[in-house]
Amino acid sequence: MYTIILFAMVAGFLALRLYAVLGKRTGHEQALPKPSEERVAVSPAARTIDQTPEMREIGARVIGTGAESGLKAVIAADASFDVAQFLDGAKSAYKMILEAFWKGDEETLTWLVEDDVRAGFAQAIADRKAAGHVLENRLVAIERALISDVVVEGKAARITVRFDADIAAVTRDADGNVIAGSLSDAVETHDIWTFARSLRSDDPNWKLVETDEA
Repeated sequence: MYTIILFAMVAGFLALRLYAVLGKRTGHEQALPKPSEERVAVSPAARTIDQTPEMREIGARVIGTGAESGLKAVIAADASFDVAQFLDGAKSAYKMILEAFWKGDEETLTWLVEDDVRAGFAQAIADRKAAGHVLENRLVAIERALISDVVVEGKAARITVRFDADIAAVTRDADGNVIAGSLSDAVETHDIWTFARSLRSDDPNWKLVETDEA
């Protein structure tokens, strides 16, 4: 889950809550339902992607081949969009959504995902509870967040971000016995999340609309 992502750290509620979400499964954790989505806020920003050597260096590290033209279209439609802040927000969102899903915190997910996405999360959480399983997962580190694709259609923008992260995951049964995973061994995960927002809207928040595996 796209100035998923990124942001002048969300005002009020989102500012306090923003963390984030993930994509590639390893067998140590319950798979996330897809699609998936989230909200992210924006902050004042650069009008071009490569104005300075510093911005060009940032672009080389966080913007994938083919995404630059789409980002320019976003900036043309919304001069407040900032690439670096969007990515900061996206990483926060990634963490927050993952942690809410792992804990079964559907109230938090309600603020971060669309209705159909939330339904998928809710079903996965219900299935987990029915099986008597509890997740004790921990996001150890986000090694990289890369904007891999950007699509602008009219005033609707979709920004896809690839997350490379390390996650420690444990699944316990109803009696507290470990049935999968280890909190001492982090597993590499690679997720692709798409964030969307109407550039006509006064709401600066982006929402996570899709998740996939890299």
